[in-house]
Amino acid sequence: MHKDLPHTVKVVTVWLLLGLMVFLGLQWWQHRAEQTRFQMHGDAIEIRRSADGHYHWPGSVNGRAVDFLVDTGATGTAISAALASELGLESVGSVQSSTAGGVVTGQVVRADVLLQGGVSAQRLRVVALRALGTNPLLGMDVLGRLRWQQRDGVLRIEAGAAR
Repeated sequence: MHKDLPHTVKVVTVWLLLGLMVFLGLQWWQHRAEQTRFQMHGDAIEIRRSADGHYHWPGSVNGRAVDFLVDTGATGTAISAALASELGLESVGSVQSSTAGGVVTGQVVRADVLLQGGVSAQRLRVVALRALGTNPLLGMDVLGRLRWQQRDGVLRIEAGAAR
């Protein structure tokens, strides 16, 4: 004998389907936002501020894809000690750095940095820090070579006009 599903199961199923549709809609919206975050316009690169309030510049360190956090307050570029270890980067010395969280000690390594849009720095002096999160910091050692301006949540870089 075939019985209809209980009313409660039907209601739960409808709510689960609605929740799934909302989740998929948000995922699609985030994906679209990420795609329009970085754009090239001739020799100019435009990076829109992300939802976290920061500018993220896709690139690579020694061929490993990373998402750099643009840090105009940082003197130099920094990566996590874990990433430096994974890439087999050897320390050429140690350095103490002042950060928002206080003074930290890091290892100096050399790495090739390539940024989307064609900006690169070969054998760049990079500091590997233990407490750094997953996003490497792109500092003024690279940004200072470029002409850039920040206005209305957009960081505009003139890639063809390195100083």
